[in-house]
Amino acid sequence: MSENSGNIEHDGIVKSSDKKSVTVTISASSACAACHAEGMCSLSGRKEKIVEIRGMYNVLPGDNVTILMKQSTGYSAVFLGYVLPLILVVALLIILASLSVSELTAGIGALAILIPYYFTLYIFRNRINKKFTFTLKV
Repeated sequence: MSENSGNIEHDGIVKSSDKKSVTVTISASSACAACHAEGMCSLSGRKEKIVEIRGMYNVLPGDNVTILMKQSTGYSAVFLGYVLPLILVVALLIILASLSVSELTAGIGALAILIPYYFTLYIFRNRINKKFTFTLKV
């Protein structure tokens, strides 16, 4: 991954291409992926992710491409996926603790707020997905 002029870039390989979209496989490697002991270490993490990019591009399966995403879009994804849920959990935990609810009940209640939160994200996933756009740099 590299950052260039407000964009986040990932190298990938085209899996399929049609007139409406291109499907690209990117390999997300952990920091230890370059270590010589990667194959023997259970901590190394290398996961392939599949990204669908809307639009028509002149690429063929097997082509090496670079996926671009605006850096601000990445920040929005981090906010929706991690920061806002953390704020909700901590806020509800503080509220329940100040109401003299038992610690166990406050903890379970604070974690339970994540169920409607992620369900709401799931319901609005198509609307949210439209805001997260990727482009190709061939």
